[in-house]
Amino acid sequence: MAHKEPHPDRDLIQGEWTERTLVEKLLEPVEKPPPRPWRVVLAVGFALTLAWLYAILVTFVRGLGTWGINQPVAWGFDIVHFVWWIGIGHAGTLISAILVLMRQNWRDSLNRVTEAMTLFAVLCAATYPLIHMGRPQNFYWVLPYPSALAMWPQYKSPLSWDVLAIMTYLTISTLFLYLGLIPDLALLRERSQGWRRKLYGWLSLGWTGNAVHWQRYRAVYVLLAGLATPVVISVHSVVSMDFAYGVVPGWHITVFPPFFAAGAIYSGFAMALTLIIPLRRWYRLEGVITERHLDWMAKVTLASGLGV
Repeated sequence: MAHKEPHPDRDLIQGEWTERTLVEKLLEPVEKPPPRPWRVVLAVGFALTLAWLYAILVTFVRGLGTWGINQPVAWGFDIVHFVWWIGIGHAGTLISAILVLMRQNWRDSLNRVTEAMTLFAVLCAATYPLIHMGRPQNFYWVLPYPSALAMWPQYKSPLSWDVLAIMTYLTISTLFLYLGLIPDLALLRERSQGWRRKLYGWLSLGWTGNAVHWQRYRAVYVLLAGLATPVVISVHSVVSMDFAYGVVPGWHITVFPPFFAAGAIYSGFAMALTLIIPLRRWYRLEGVITERHLDWMAKVTLASGLGV
């Protein structure tokens, strides 16, 4: 097929796969109804989302004091969730960026799941600084834009650092996910009809899978990987400054940036394993996501855990 990258590394998958059967297997989650366990997890997630919305409503009604924020306490309940969501989102960019530069082909079976996890985790993390402001409708005040008030954000505030870190991380994560999906979207374009074919055709940007497209695709992918690699480390280092910036005993130390970065990689890979293992079973992807992939992810998790 025109969209298959030449000379794929088939040593990382198990079973007798032809190009046709492999494509059909990988596109089952898109072209066929989801399995029953997926529906159950979706229902549980929807119920938890409703509980989260109720908690946010209570916060708006009673005030930020419900999070434990008061005059001497700058950070409360929200900073815990913010750090957690940012942390679990690090595995996607790590797999997409650092492993690309290291030419580790085993990432190819995992990067779609981890990149999607990263994108949604960053979006969830972004909600907490907005609510922490007290007036989320004025969130754009922390952005450096020319206004009639002739005022700029207070760059000494950790809240401004969080906004810049989230925007940078969200941008690079979205670009990585979309760039990796272009060949897949072109493949779906050929297998779809009607409005879906038009949608996939628009999103695939005219991809045909020829040698020139693959050459430019690899060049841009490596370039983004080089840009994203320092982002993986710097984003959570900036988040750690929320704590280290103060004079609280035990927090005002220089070890926080590397400590938070290592902890984010640890929690990110752990969450990726938590998602990949059940999805691998529900969609019968044992031949594509093999035990070797899980073993490599477990080794990275163990190594980062030892660093923490």
